[in-house]
Parts: sequence; structure tokens; C-alpha cells
Amino acid sequence: MSAAPRPWHASAENIALPVLALAGALLLFGLFVWLGGHSPVEAWTLLFKGAFGDAFSWQNSLQRAAPLMLTALAVALPARAGLVVIGGEGALVVGALACAAVPYAFTPPANAFGSTLLMLAAAIGGGLWVALAGALRQWRSVNETISSLLLGYIAIALFKHIVEGPLRDPASLNKPSTKPLAEGLRIGPIMGADGFDSWLGDVHWGLVIGLVLCVLAGLWLSFTAHGMALRVVGGNAKAARLVGLPSTRLILVACAAGGGCAGLAGGIEVAAVQTSANASVIAGLGYTGILVAFVARQNPWAIPPVALLFGGFGAAGSLLQRRMDLPDASVLVLQGFAFVLILASEALRGKLFQRPPLPRLRKVPKPLPAAPVATSTVVPLPTRPTDEVPAPLVSAGGKA
Repeated sequence: MSAAPRPWHASAENIALPVLALAGALLLFGLFVWLGGHSPVEAWTLLFKGAFGDAFSWQNSLQRAAPLMLTALAVALPARAGLVVIGGEGALVVGALACAAVPYAFTPPANAFGSTLLMLAAAIGGGLWVALAGALRQWRSVNETISSLLLGYIAIALFKHIVEGPLRDPASLNKPSTKPLAEGLRIGPIMGADGFDSWLGDVHWGLVIGLVLCVLAGLWLSFTAHGMALRVVGGNAKAARLVGLPSTRLILVACAAGGGCAGLAGGIEVAAVQTSANASVIAGLGYTGILVAFVARQNPWAIPPVALLFGGFGAAGSLLQRRMDLPDASVLVLQGFAFVLILASEALRGKLFQRPPLPRLRKVPKPLPAAPVATSTVVPLPTRPTDEVPAPLVSAGGKA
């Protein structure tokens, strides 16, 4: 008989299982490096040194973490409604294209208001793109995982066609791209207090946007009636319909909100990093966001530290290449190990802190009381002395 689970078991498992999965991924990555003839200890050291070793490493890690927060929200928000949406890469690409296309439609003011218009266009584009996967699921019973993944491929194909065709800048010869954004439309670095901005360096305002949206998403899901209704739909859609909750509308809102976050990530990549829409935007940030969301257990408040960790791993790839002559993309192997182990760790959910059942003791039956023995008086039979000779029998005639 096992002990009943305690209230803290679920919270402890939400932390312990991802930590164990990441530790296992690092061990497997060390084995992978060792099989290639390199020292795993050196690889682990360079991973963390390239991610958090100095101010420059922190700047690279924070810059890479900014879009990962937003693409992770593209997975986490629909997941709270019971959907597995992995189309963050497609939403990011559509958002980047929408941001770069706004100056072709009209000339926005070169100030903060104009930058806001670009970000709004990017969010709308990404939101509509992922909402399409939710609509196909609700009204055509199309699996949202497959449809969102395929929509991502369609978005990439459209991006390449439009950037290399109608919106191509004639000045971009070797690397097709759209026209660069005006200086006033770009998102600049964060300006902090004295001594603080030296640590931030070129880290842009996209980091702040990602942090704010993660906090707001957590507050929305935890402390609002709409967020609670969304979680009810994700927990039991049939029960949600029975109590009258608008399941379809809630699911579409969750998909649109998640897609809007990923589209915003694409817009920030264009306005803060690339300054134009080009092939460098398609860097797999949407796919890494899937891993970040799963490690964070779809919790918006846990996404920022996980995004920082994986952003740091991505930043350390160049250091592994310089010091150990490993490919820059070798960190993708680490991400793959982490993703597989995170999925496998779900088999331990509910069992990590479970005590083994106690052995059942076999009960020995008590012996029955002995039945009382009936006592009887033995009456001795009459005996004759052995020396007595029996008298002969005399017949009626007088003869013996």
C-alpha cells in the first residue's frame, strides 16, 4: 500500500523532471563529444563560459533569449487550451514579412509610433496565421499539430517567394532582402543607468517586450475569469461545453494570442537585428521555442529563465567552434537530446516521489480451539474364573 501524494509533490516534479532531463541531455552531449575525440569536460566548460562567462557572453545570451520567450508563448498559450501547436516558426516568418511590408504600403512616421505600427502589423500577421490552425481544428477536425507544422512550411515558402520577388530590394545582390527600415523605425538598444548599460550592450528592447508579455500572460491565465475558462477548456473540453463555455472562441483566442507573440518576435528580428526581411530571419527560433515551452511546462512565468538558458547554449556554439573545432550547429544536438528526454520524462510524472508499496504481510490464521472430548464410563464385562469348569449341559432325557 503506497502513501498518498502530498500537495508539494506536483510542484516539485515540475522542477525536478526538467532539471533531470537537462542534466541527462548534457551527459549525452558529453558522450557525443567524446565519441568525436574531444574532452566532454572541456565542452561543458565552454558551453557555460560561452553563455554566461563574461559581459559579452551575457549580451549574446540575452539577445537570443528575447525571441525565444515570444516563440515559446506561441506554444504555451494554445497548450493551456488543450492544443499542441508547433507553428511558431511560421508565425515568426509571417510577422517578419508583415513588418517589412508596411513601408511598401505607406510611409509610417519615423518615430516610436511608427515602430509600434510595424510591431502591430507583425503581431496581427502571426496571430492570424496560427489562428488558422485553430480554426481548421475546430471546424474541420484537422489535427492542429500537423496543420500548424505544415503552415510553417507554407509560410517559409511564401516568405522566400515575396522577398526574392515583389519586395526585393534591387540593391541586395548576393543576399535577397527587402528595403532596409528607416533609422527611426528600428528598435534600438536598452538605455540603462550608469554602469548598467555596459552589461546590456547591444541588447534591444525586444528583451523587455518578451519579459512583459510573459508576465502578462501568466497573470491572464492565473488571475482572470477568461484565463480560468481557457484552462477549463484545456482540462476537459466536454465539461466546458456542458457548463456553457464558448470553447471555440476561447481556442481561437489562445491560438491568435500565441501566434501574435511569435509574429511579434519576427517583427523584432527585422526591426532590431536584421533591419530588413531576409533569409537570416529563418533561423529555427520557432522550433527552439517549442523546446523552451516544454521545459517550462507551458508556464509563462517559467519561460524567461529557460529561454535565457537555451539562448546561452546557442551563443556558446561559436566558442565551441573556435576552441574545439566543433561545428557551430553542434548545440542543435544538445537541443535534440534535451527535447527527447523532456518528452520521455513525462513517463515519470506522478511516480518520482511515490513511495514503493509496502509488502503485504500474510496473516496467519489463529488455530481453532480444540473441541471438548466426550468422556464415557467404561463398564467392565463380567468375567468367569478360569479354573471353573462349566457344567455339562443336561438334555431333557437326563443324558448328558
